[in-house]
Amino acid sequence: MKPLTQDLSIFNKFNFEKPPVGVKYLLNKPEGIKQLDKSMALCEMIKEAQLRGTPFYMSRENEDCAGAFPMGMGEIPPFAASGQIGPELKIFKEDRGNRRLYEYLPMVQTNTVNCIVFATLDKLTFNPDVLFLLATPRQAEIVMRAMTYDTGEIWETKTTPVMGCAWLFAYPFISGRVNFIPTGMTFGLIAKEVFAPGQIIIAIPYNKLSTIIQSLEEMDWLLPGYEMGRDKFVEHFHQLLGRLAQASQNP
Repeated sequence: MKPLTQDLSIFNKFNFEKPPVGVKYLLNKPEGIKQLDKSMALCEMIKEAQLRGTPFYMSRENEDCAGAFPMGMGEIPPFAASGQIGPELKIFKEDRGNRRLYEYLPMVQTNTVNCIVFATLDKLTFNPDVLFLLATPRQAEIVMRAMTYDTGEIWETKTTPVMGCAWLFAYPFISGRVNFIPTGMTFGLIAKEVFAPGQIIIAIPYNKLSTIIQSLEEMDWLLPGYEMGRDKFVEHFHQLLGRLAQASQNP
């Protein structure tokens, strides 16, 4: 792995309740990093990294849910791909509903990722492929506004009732787009009690980090309109509209 070359310290200013976690997707085992010593779901490994505070890597034998499949670590079993699991868990009415999501689920090419390294921000020594932030809605608003501050691009949240891991780990990496998911809205995160509901998981791919960091350094995190209170803001906004309207009539 190439050493970390990007300054990610701006994220420390958020004082997140849980530290950000960076991941690296590798074909071969990393040197100098220990393998995870137990099995769990891929989504749980974000939490595990936050609890441990020391880097680790996982491989196929460490994943005991479905997260290995969107990361290309093996083929989805036919009974799963045909949609038989969802109805049994009362998530879908029939197999066909569960089956449909596998037709558009983001998936890394098979056998191109054999290991995933996890490290919290303070222990990050490599350039992450995806950086995960666990934020409050207000913290998430600042991060997402930073993404669009210069570019004006649209915010989006993409997930499915199950296989939320695919939209956190595979989708940002494949698409190059930032994704965010509210906790308490995907089956695995709820059933496995991974994160408390009401938080926002933001998955930032490597190609968006520079834009977000630069914007965070330049923009106002707390906008004036957020501090005025409702009535003063409405008055200020109407005055602004009037001033701009008048200016447009007298170019």
